[in-house]
Amino acid sequence: MADNRAVSYMGPGKVEVRDIDYPTFELKDGPGVNPANVGRKLPHAAILKVVTTNICGSDQHMVRGRTTAPEGLVLGHEITGEVIETGPGVEFIKVGDLCSVPFNIACGRCRNCKERKTGICENVNPDRPGSAYGYVDMGGWVGGQAEYVVVPYADWNLLKFPDKDQAMEKILDLTMLSDIFPTGFHGAVTAGVGVGSTVYVAGAGPVGLAAAASAQLLGAAVVIVGDMNTQRLEQARSFGCETIDLSDGEPADQIEQILGVGEVDCGIDAVGFEAKGHGHSGQEAPATVLNTLMDITAAGGALGIPGLYVTGDPGGVDEAAKKGSLSLSLGTGWAKSLSFTTGQCPVMKYHRGLMNAILHDRVQIAKAVNATTISLDEAPQGYADFDSGVAKKFVIDPHGSVAA
Repeated sequence: MADNRAVSYMGPGKVEVRDIDYPTFELKDGPGVNPANVGRKLPHAAILKVVTTNICGSDQHMVRGRTTAPEGLVLGHEITGEVIETGPGVEFIKVGDLCSVPFNIACGRCRNCKERKTGICENVNPDRPGSAYGYVDMGGWVGGQAEYVVVPYADWNLLKFPDKDQAMEKILDLTMLSDIFPTGFHGAVTAGVGVGSTVYVAGAGPVGLAAAASAQLLGAAVVIVGDMNTQRLEQARSFGCETIDLSDGEPADQIEQILGVGEVDCGIDAVGFEAKGHGHSGQEAPATVLNTLMDITAAGGALGIPGLYVTGDPGGVDEAAKKGSLSLSLGTGWAKSLSFTTGQCPVMKYHRGLMNAILHDRVQIAKAVNATTISLDEAPQGYADFDSGVAKKFVIDPHGSVAA
């Protein structure tokens, strides 16, 4: 049996590359695995040799100790890989296929899946609808920051690239299809972005940059990105975004200097629950982004919220925040008739279309997010660098496939 190595969360601020079991067609017990999922048979699964797997800001929340993730949890939900074995229930996916793996695990059989709501599949997580690889409270499916990973319901979940050679030429773009590109795109779509829209994206991390690039792809007239990190703001400007530095204060005045008015048509929250207040103090204030977006989004507009919010945050600023309860000015949203969309992006809804946009050179998402390749052994340093705020999207290359 082949060896397998993976990146594991080992406590706040600590990740390690460890030996783990090679995947099989049965979900075994391990850190974070829901007891009701232990022993689950996977005849519908495929085993993939991981070609690329990315470090995500959502992973960083766990690594900072801001969730209830257990030590030993294998990380990684952004996966692209080559099929090397299939279970007896797999009919259409074949050995040798190079595929993108949506970070949502979905059965394809339940009501939500049939309604394209794959982010809240009813059959893969015994605790609640919705699941993902290598993530806290998501059913315990083993993460993909590894050499090999098992993907359940392979015929349904996997998006096969039509030409392997072409795909490898664009692999740094295509690896973004597993999460941040469709997540950013979902944020833009649910914010109502269209031709001629003015858009404000809160946060210039990889998802924020992906949302900004998505807004451009959807025809936005002006995309403004706000952050306090000067490197990340520079990255946003590199592909045509306007930027505002939130360490200089509230965004409305800065938006007015750009647009002539202090509001936008569409607002996107790409920050989530570790948001900080505006100004030089930068103290954590988790409701800041949502309340600001309600203030600066025009009446009748919409807020797309791909930023992560959790129900359990041990490091929350107060008892309410530790339970995911935030002090929102919902009255503002009601008075302005604003629409809100939260939750996991249903990746499959956008998967094939965004793949085609990449393959036909309609978007350069890897350039927009500054994709940077590292080895599996360099992953712990990648986490540390990402946490320091570098303007990079780290892509782990476990087998040297990208380098080759």
